[in-house]
Amino acid sequence: QVQLVESGGGLVQVGGSLTLSCAASGDIYKINVMGWFRQAPGNQRRLVAGINPGGILKYADFAKGRITIFTGDTNNMVFHDMKDFTPEDTSVYYCCGGDQRGLSLPDSNWGQGIQVNVSS
Repeated sequence: QVQLVESGGGLVQVGGSLTLSCAASGDIYKINVMGWFRQAPGNQRRLVAGINPGGILKYADFAKGRITIFTGDTNNMVFHDMKDFTPEDTSVYYCCGGDQRGLSLPDSNWGQGIQVNVSS
């Protein structure tokens, strides 16, 4: 069992920045790749950014230039720094962990999600 817990969400002003954190616990040895997704009401969940232990990154187009994603010292936490928020970024953000096959697979691990609201 792997548990993922997100933190750091809330309200951010347009143009502001926010840091999200994802802590992994349990059988964390199974986690090879971690990343962030988001899902607005009525929309599909989509990738924001992901990282593997070697530091190889993958970003969605909308996130490029706005995202810094990195792991913690113990390799059981991943951080998501995002800047220049717009109202379109309002969404529930999810942490995802997977094995070396990648993310968003049927057996991937997910956090409960954390709400991020953007206001003017």
